[in-house]
Amino acid sequence: MRQHLGVRHMPDSHPAYVGVALIASPTRPYVDQDAVRDVVRRALIAAGLGQRTPSAPLADIIPAGAKVLLKPNWVHHLNIGGYAGDCLVTHPSVVRSVLEEVLLTQPREVIIADAPIQDCDFDRVVEPAFRTSCQTLAGDVPISFIDFRRTTLTDSDLVKGTRDNLRPEEAYVLFDLGHDSLLEPITTNQPRFRVTKYDPRRLADRHHRGRHQYLLAREPFEADVTISIPKLKTHGKAGLTAALKNLVGLNGNKDYLPHHRVGGTAWGGDCYPGVAPLKRIGEVLLDAANRNIGRRKAGRLIGHARQASRLHRRITGEDGSIEGMWHGNDTCWRMVGDLNRILRYGRADGSMADTPQRTFHTLTDAILCGEGEGPLAPEPIYCGAITFSQNPIAADLCHAALLRLDADRIGLLRGLQEPMRWPLSSDVAPVFHVGSRRMNLAEIATAHGVNARPPRGWIGHCEWKELRC
Repeated sequence: MRQHLGVRHMPDSHPAYVGVALIASPTRPYVDQDAVRDVVRRALIAAGLGQRTPSAPLADIIPAGAKVLLKPNWVHHLNIGGYAGDCLVTHPSVVRSVLEEVLLTQPREVIIADAPIQDCDFDRVVEPAFRTSCQTLAGDVPISFIDFRRTTLTDSDLVKGTRDNLRPEEAYVLFDLGHDSLLEPITTNQPRFRVTKYDPRRLADRHHRGRHQYLLAREPFEADVTISIPKLKTHGKAGLTAALKNLVGLNGNKDYLPHHRVGGTAWGGDCYPGVAPLKRIGEVLLDAANRNIGRRKAGRLIGHARQASRLHRRITGEDGSIEGMWHGNDTCWRMVGDLNRILRYGRADGSMADTPQRTFHTLTDAILCGEGEGPLAPEPIYCGAITFSQNPIAADLCHAALLRLDADRIGLLRGLQEPMRWPLSSDVAPVFHVGSRRMNLAEIATAHGVNARPPRGWIGHCEWKELRC
């Protein structure tokens, strides 16, 4: 097997360095490929790259002959909120610009891949014309597009069932964090973990006391360099999705990924606050539907669950969601933290090392962000930024500031800075450069941030109430 070339680090490597650049053309920003290419380059330079090779900044971290994985956010082919996809997924012009920078380092191979949600049409979100343009750009460098999913859903009402085993098991690595999982402190003898449109029995088998398994694509553990290219959006379950949350798309089967715990907080769950009998009825119906995927009764059960949610909303005036879409979700961020720890410390044989095994670089598309009901129904809000960092927590602190969200009120950012085995945070304070100017988070929020509207379940619980420069 070919040995890894080794990962280069930024010059005078700083464990929490974030570079920010602002696009020069705010009107129809993605149409001008030259402007996107320019802002991507300037973000790399703002992060300290390009000191060795100014004409190829990524050469500071990508050695010649490397195998490179690019991981965009291709969550779905359709914005279910009725808006365009520019605020839903990483824009093709950004992916192409990153690819151009990578090709300047003379890699031996480039992979562009993601695991969208189960009913996404991969060919619609990654269109043939885009693939052709990337392959033409790459020339003699082999480039491949991979759908990491092992299972896809045939229809949204579960009646037609699933397509299974789309990639072989050997294309994945199974990890078990056991008692060291961030989910262990909230794990009970009751099988409470849930993920939408998957059989809860499978999730219960993979996550219970002393066992917390994750099935991740093998590619990031065999690549020499991985660059995540997320889209900055608000998120109903995590508050914010960007650098940290984008790693959900490295999994093979999402029934390894707990997103919430069934029941209200008064019953030991975190799907919604307190007690809500109609929501609880809806959850029971959804569980029954998810145990009957591929059968006609699944569609009927989903219909009844939706009726229960609508009735709850009509009677109480409150949100009828039963998917953990609120600020009290204490599960989703822990799962995301586990994935980030695995990628940083995990080995290709499924074991965890005591020291980091790789650096996970992140270049974020924050030009046209998503606000409101992200991740699947966001509304567009213009921010005009590209960020680059080798530390996902530092990057997402900056992203929260760009959306004027308070990181201290978001579990994803607050919790993952706590001491833990396989830590993600650094003892060194983050450094943020907007262009050549060093700024703190309050200055970034004041000068360059936007007042992004949180999801319904987060309003009043995550906004940055006061900016102090």
